[in-house]
Amino acid sequence: QVQLVESGGGLVQAGGSLRLSCAASGRTVNNYPMGWFRQAPGKEREFVAAIDWSGRNTNYASSVKGRLTISRDNAESTIYLQMNNLKPEDSAVYYCAAATRYTWSTAASGFDTWGQGTQVTVSS
Repeated sequence: QVQLVESGGGLVQAGGSLRLSCAASGRTVNNYPMGWFRQAPGKEREFVAAIDWSGRNTNYASSVKGRLTISRDNAESTIYLQMNNLKPEDSAVYYCAAATRYTWSTAASGFDTWGQGTQVTVSS
């Protein structure tokens, strides 16, 4: 069983930066693709970024490309999301997810283990 715990969210002004962390425990996640999703009030959960087991392959939503960077440290069983040049439309609850069936996907259905989420609020 894999448990994921996100941290690092908070309130930041537009143009600012945050780094989200996702700490995994229980069974190792080092072999799984991992992803970040977000959900704003009244909206569906949307894909943000994904990374393969090695860290060499990544995928981003077009709305965040060039501003957000996903990375992983398998020695620490931690996945990161570096968020730069934040915009008010980035405000949402951010979720970390593991694809324990080894799917490489931008759909939430491709990920089967989720954290509880961390709130990011960007003020204008």
